[in-house]
Amino acid sequence: MKDGNWRFRPGLVPGVAAAGFIALTLALGHWQTRRAEEKLELGRQLDSAEQGPVLSVPAVVADASLFERRRVSARGVFIARATLLLDNKVLHGIAGYHVLTPLRLQGSEVHVLVNRGWIAAGDRSTLPAVSTPGNLQTIEGIALTPSRRFIELAPEASTGARLQNLVLEREGKRLGLRLQPFVIEQTSDTPDGLSREWARPDTGVDRHRIYALQWYSFAALAAILYVVLGFKRLDTDRN
Repeated sequence: MKDGNWRFRPGLVPGVAAAGFIALTLALGHWQTRRAEEKLELGRQLDSAEQGPVLSVPAVVADASLFERRRVSARGVFIARATLLLDNKVLHGIAGYHVLTPLRLQGSEVHVLVNRGWIAAGDRSTLPAVSTPGNLQTIEGIALTPSRRFIELAPEASTGARLQNLVLEREGKRLGLRLQPFVIEQTSDTPDGLSREWARPDTGVDRHRIYALQWYSFAALAAILYVVLGFKRLDTDRN
């Protein structure tokens, strides 16, 4: 007669595979959790900035950290010929551009790049016409340092107004302008027909949390399967 005894003997290969998979899914879960916390912190910074004073952008090149995500005001004249169009910006399901125009600060040769808002792309073979006021302007908005979280397979062409990514140092050299190390995301009104519906930096927190939960669930499932499938039945003879 045979009697069944169970022993936990998962084997080397399943053990290594399970450990690798669990480590990977936990790392991905932690990454999604960190992204959610980062966005929440950016949202808190924005809320704090909205309650703080409006800072004047100086006529000399400033330290970007002193202005990051703060409300700012700048007075000067737009340089329409140097307008840039940042591609792949979608608003309400419509593809378009963010319109960025340097503002020459009053009484200075220093400029600050202003993200004036969104415009529909329309026919991709031609660039949309952008209306730019030519008189002295006072612009208010939020100072932001452009993100460097992108991958470029090759440097962008040195000519043309359409951009895939914004690198302030590169555009300053290309345009021959001294730029402040931040961009103003304009919130004040200007009669230019552009849409200024800016997404909050904490948009998508719930999505990151859901992804994190999914990765943690995969890790837990893998651990459970490893234990369950690791038990082997050993038959022994009983007289």
